[in-house]
Amino acid sequence: MTLRILVLHGPNLNLLGTREPDVYGRLDLAAVDALAAERARALGAELSARQSNHEGELIDALHAAGAGGADAVVLNAAGFTHTSVALRDAVGAVQIPVVEVHLSNTAAREEFRHRSLIAPVAVGTIAGFGPLSYVLGVEAAIAAVQSR
Repeated sequence: MTLRILVLHGPNLNLLGTREPDVYGRLDLAAVDALAAERARALGAELSARQSNHEGELIDALHAAGAGGADAVVLNAAGFTHTSVALRDAVGAVQIPVVEVHLSNTAAREEFRHRSLIAPVAVGTIAGFGPLSYVLGVEAAIAAVQSR
């Protein structure tokens, strides 16, 4: 059976490549997704990706993934990382591994970015490696599924 990995991108990540490229890099979202999908294929998994600027849509996607739509999720909740109890609760409610990822090193940025509401309910967090964070997130998600 092929493992199915869902990558969820939160608010403003649709602007990758143009929004603060010194912080988030110059690759656009499609290029980041392509890197993650390439790594997933190399490891025998299939990857689908979705971006939303809307908290409820991300929660619905997590619920669908947990109901059999995916074996694991790689989540960049973006600004919701620090503010959304509802998104945190959705991650905690699904019975599949969720790996938190961030392009930037949130611990080295503004103080309000230092606290993640997602981290305590995720299987792990990868941050600060630019697009490689997603590649590493895919690897971690697959490893988490295989270790179950």
